Amino acid sequence: MLLGATATELSLPPLPAAAAVALPASSGSSMRGSLSLLRSLSLSLHHRGGGGGGGRSALLLLSQSRRLSFAALRLPFSRPPLLVSARASPASLSSSVEQVVDGPDSDENWDFTSRGGDSDGFSFDVGSVGSDMRQLASPSPAVEVRELEEVPEQWRRAKLAWLCKELPAQKGGTLVRILNAQRKWMRQEDATYVAVHCMRIRENETAFKVYKWMMQQHWYKFDFALATKLADYLGKNRKFAKCREIFDDIINQGRVPSESTFHVLIVAYLSASKLGGYQPRLSLHNSLFRALVSGSGALSKHHLKQAEFIFHNLVTSGLEIHNDIYGGLIWLHSYQDTIDGERIAELRKEMQESGIEETREVLLSVLRACSKEGNSDEAERVWLKLQHLGDKLPSLAYVYKMEVYAKVAEHVKSLNLFREMQERLGSATVAAYHKIIEVICKAQDVELAESLMKEFKNSGLKPLGPSFIDMMNMYFNLGLHDKLESAFSQCVEKCQPNRVIYGIYLDSLVRIGDISKAEEIFSEMHSSGAIGISGRNCNSILGGYLSAGDYVKAEKVYHLKCEKKYEIERASMEKLDPILSLRGKAVKKPVSLKLTKEQREILVGMLLGGLQIDSDEQRKNHMIKFKFNENSGMHSALKRHIYEHYHEWLHPSCKLDDNSNEIPNSFSTICHSYFGFYADQFWPRGKPVIPKLIHRWLSPCALAYWYMYGGYRMSSGDILLKLRGSQEGVERVVKALKAKSLDCRVKRKGQVYWIGLLGSNSTWFWKLIEPYVLDLNFAQEDDGEILSFNSGSDSDKNSDNTEEDR
Repeated sequence: MLLGATATELSLPPLPAAAAVALPASSGSSMRGSLSLLRSLSLSLHHRGGGGGGGRSALLLLSQSRRLSFAALRLPFSRPPLLVSARASPASLSSSVEQVVDGPDSDENWDFTSRGGDSDGFSFDVGSVGSDMRQLASPSPAVEVRELEEVPEQWRRAKLAWLCKELPAQKGGTLVRILNAQRKWMRQEDATYVAVHCMRIRENETAFKVYKWMMQQHWYKFDFALATKLADYLGKNRKFAKCREIFDDIINQGRVPSESTFHVLIVAYLSASKLGGYQPRLSLHNSLFRALVSGSGALSKHHLKQAEFIFHNLVTSGLEIHNDIYGGLIWLHSYQDTIDGERIAELRKEMQESGIEETREVLLSVLRACSKEGNSDEAERVWLKLQHLGDKLPSLAYVYKMEVYAKVAEHVKSLNLFREMQERLGSATVAAYHKIIEVICKAQDVELAESLMKEFKNSGLKPLGPSFIDMMNMYFNLGLHDKLESAFSQCVEKCQPNRVIYGIYLDSLVRIGDISKAEEIFSEMHSSGAIGISGRNCNSILGGYLSAGDYVKAEKVYHLKCEKKYEIERASMEKLDPILSLRGKAVKKPVSLKLTKEQREILVGMLLGGLQIDSDEQRKNHMIKFKFNENSGMHSALKRHIYEHYHEWLHPSCKLDDNSNEIPNSFSTICHSYFGFYADQFWPRGKPVIPKLIHRWLSPCALAYWYMYGGYRMSSGDILLKLRGSQEGVERVVKALKAKSLDCRVKRKGQVYWIGLLGSNSTWFWKLIEPYVLDLNFAQEDDGEILSFNSGSDSDKNSDNTEEDR
């Protein structure tokens, strides 16, 4: 069987065009749809041969999954449907594999976050998994149930409370007798409350018994949301028969089960292969594994545990292990921060025993691992094997071997290898220049490093930034400030603004005691949206002020650090304590989190521009999700500014170290109840809404960030602002702008409204927001006339473009 072949390619007859699936587009949890479809196909194909009671049971489920998913699945969603093909995107499976591994103890709201699919992922040399499909998902419907205090009759509240307390402790027969005794007064909403309460306290089997009792009552009406929620809970707890019973009941009612129900039930089968003698087929293992290694090495390395799990399943199931499974697993190991050399050697030995030859990519992965370990002996053996393959050696092989020599302090050999690369390949790559300059700088050979840097600049290759950083670090360690300053000037001239470069220069200025120049550089960093400051930069300038005895400025930096919740170095704290004590001030410790006035106004503006808030099921804690368009010059600089402004609120996984300069295009805050106000006002029920009191919050600062995050300035000077929400909400915003003497026009395009400030109105609007707009030094957006306000119509309902995000 070919690795990467989809289920449809293996056995299924091609679907007619009329059987295209109508499913919703969803950005929040898009992995679920693709995973469900792929698994449904793979599992149903496996069981077409039948065999055994459990096999027939799985066959029924999965044949229904296939039929409903590919022929009649048209569920009610808020977004318009998209036509998709029957093939699932391999990249859509990567994070869903984690759920197969983690089992039922994962969170109620399973998080299927796309991990990306960069082009430098592990390359499979056998057919593709299939053409990409829009990533789909259907969230479980919400169960509508009254809270106990909302029940009007006191006696009914008391009886419901007693049932909720008593039923979980009873066995099946007693539980039914207790419920039968309540027939005179109990109705569907009462039984639903009891069932939901049992699910909340994880008494899912009790909830199932209550649900079954409800079905036998004369007043019972089928509740799709309740059935879906209960089936999902039972499936996660591996109660296969009960979950399946509810699943079948949903279908018998003429309803299509929620995609989450398909997913949970199929994952339950996958996680317990002994059920009915079922074992996932080889193509499913291969497809899931391929998805894990489809991203870049930096992203895919976090999937090693899941990849090892799939490999273990292949071994224990006696399935054939393809050469790319071995290669992909070694590739993942080679990107780990700590190399497991024994495991790599074990995998290579198994490949040899299986008669599988090591490909160039496998050898390159081994060489990468050697470069991290500094294993020169093994690197030499791998190098010889690469040479025996006959073709030109890949450029990365030279880079990795240079790193090996550097690890064993033989930088001359690294240089000789670099020259050999230039001779054999005709020229050196950017990665090779970066590596050799890094190696020579660490060896502190100034003359040779400068010669190589000059050669690199003359080659016309880019980027030069990483090598400038290596040069400046070398100068800093050797105390050569003049050379460092010269390198800084060249870098500023030739490269994009870089906080690491500025930080090294700042440290050097503080070291030589040029505090006035250091203050100038620090101010430039602080005021620039493209550079920004870090806790280390603050500590550096604070130390400089304290050493120079400028306690007034030191106190200002101290307050800045407290405001940004940066940690203050102990040495600086010891010097600051007596100074602040003399002034009658206590040393503050930045521990409590509270949004500043500016942070609140920024949130309002960005929420109008499309910022998203995710809430937990109880809507007690909320997370702000910042997303920026990498193709927008405005967003590229704005993201650094926002990252700095909300640094203390960011989730630990999103925080960069002080030596990192690349701000990701998306990052999130921690989950916190403090964001509850904004979630209730702007994202109730998980959908964007324009608050009724928006007119109170449209400050110039909020308008500026609305413009920067979700607006455009046309070449004509006109300004367009993107807005999502109801027509009534849009009218509120228009009325609020008119109160500020700003007339505007509104057009609708797909699901988005556009506010157009034209002519003199755009001039007045710009004057209003200009003090708050970042000085980003970028050109106006060339939007290709996103929307024309010249026509008479105020809507563009024929447009299918529903995502005009930047």
